[in-house]
Amino acid sequence: MHEVSLSLQLAAAVSRAARGRQVRVVYVAIGALRQVVPEALEHAWVFTVRGTPLGAAELDLDLLPAVLTCDECGADTKLGPELGFGCAACGSAATRVVSGEQFTLTAIDIDIEKGTCDGTFPPT
Repeated sequence: MHEVSLSLQLAAAVSRAARGRQVRVVYVAIGALRQVVPEALEHAWVFTVRGTPLGAAELDLDLLPAVLTCDECGADTKLGPELGFGCAACGSAATRVVSGEQFTLTAIDIDIEKGTCDGTFPPT
C-alpha cells in the first residue's frame, strides 16, 4: 500500500510549507493513472498526522481524469473505465497521455493569527 508512503511525504511537504502554523485543509490533485486509492490515502493520512501538529488537517482530494491527445487528428479523449488508449474521434492508436499521472499538492489552508502575517511569501 504505497498510500502510506505518499501520505508521509505529503505530510512532510505540508509541514515545511506551513512553517509551524495550524493547517486546516490540504488540497491534492490526483490523476486517474496514478494508481492511488483515495479511500486508502485518506485512511493513511489520519494515521500519519495523528498526534502531530497536522492532526486536525483534512485532505481534500481532486480526482482528475486521464486525457489522451491524438497525434493524427488532434482530438482529446478522456480515458474511461475500460482504459482503451485509442482515439475516440478517429480510432487511431497514435495517442499520448497528456493528463492523469499527476499527484500534486495544490494548496493548503492555514489559520493565521491576526497581525502575524505581513503579506510577504514565504511568511517570516
